[in-house]
Amino acid sequence: MAIRITSPLTRESARALKAGDSCLLSGVIYTARDAAHKRLCALIESGQPLPLDIKDTVIYFVGPTPAKPGQVIGSAGPTTSYRMDAYSPALIAEGLTGMIGKGKRAPEVVSAMKKHGAVYFGAIGGCGALLSKCIKKADVVAYDDLGAEAIHRLEVEDFPVIVVIDADGNNLYESGREEYLASRDADQAR
Repeated sequence: MAIRITSPLTRESARALKAGDSCLLSGVIYTARDAAHKRLCALIESGQPLPLDIKDTVIYFVGPTPAKPGQVIGSAGPTTSYRMDAYSPALIAEGLTGMIGKGKRAPEVVSAMKKHGAVYFGAIGGCGALLSKCIKKADVVAYDDLGAEAIHRLEVEDFPVIVVIDADGNNLYESGREEYLASRDADQAR
């Protein structure tokens, strides 16, 4: 059964989630890809304010396609997360508590997640059109010049995600593989 969670996602709520938890996320999340992350980190480095309050925020690594008539947003599938690995630790230290994407994360990101209490959610790649149906409102809030990679404020309802890496550093990509291999070896031994 899926766990219902809402954003803003406090550090306490993030720490309660465990790798493998299926969740339905509702509330406000933001989009940002590598170009926007680079700009955000440049502001942090120079001591300037960010264009959004990052505290207790969830960022979805996505560059949505343009909306067709009658749609809130176009297809909104996750992008590969390692592109944000160089920037994520700084944002986590500023208060970011959740990230949504696909693929593995660098050890530095996992270390920052453990230190500050953040989680990494996986969304299913290739399902962008279906995921976009969970997005009820979308507005560009920063870096409009980046087009699809601008930062959007999304209002989501029952957005399906899985906790891939929890705030303790437990990693579903690793534990799932180990569990599969153990099960396969046990079957072969029979």
